[in-house]
Amino acid sequence: MLLFLRALFIVIIGSMLCVTSWASTQCPMFSIPREVYAHPWFIATLFDTYWGFITFFVWVCYKQTTLLARLAWFVAIMVLGNIAMSAYCLSELFGISREVPLTTLFTVRRNGPGVLGFILAALGIAVLALA
Repeated sequence: MLLFLRALFIVIIGSMLCVTSWASTQCPMFSIPREVYAHPWFIATLFDTYWGFITFFVWVCYKQTTLLARLAWFVAIMVLGNIAMSAYCLSELFGISREVPLTTLFTVRRNGPGVLGFILAALGIAVLALA
């Protein structure tokens, strides 16, 4: 199961990086036509997406014990979405060995600030600033 989850999140992060890179070459991020961003299904999809981000972030808050790490991951997840979420999962999945039970992934808490969240938060802010 551990190998499957690692492969799954590698596919997710890889596909998200590819599709967002492709989309950014097609048009600027904030040039969405009014017909699109005012459409009820676009709005419903955004609500669904961001409530999903919040749901995942609740788990991150449990796992990360410091306020700084939680804030960094909040920014990263809200700005980068599934890219940040997949990076977090991969970090956790590659942080455990195949010999430990998979429940360790879900229950073991992380002390300290954790660098990855800060890097992704900064990257996400930079992407928004350049858009």
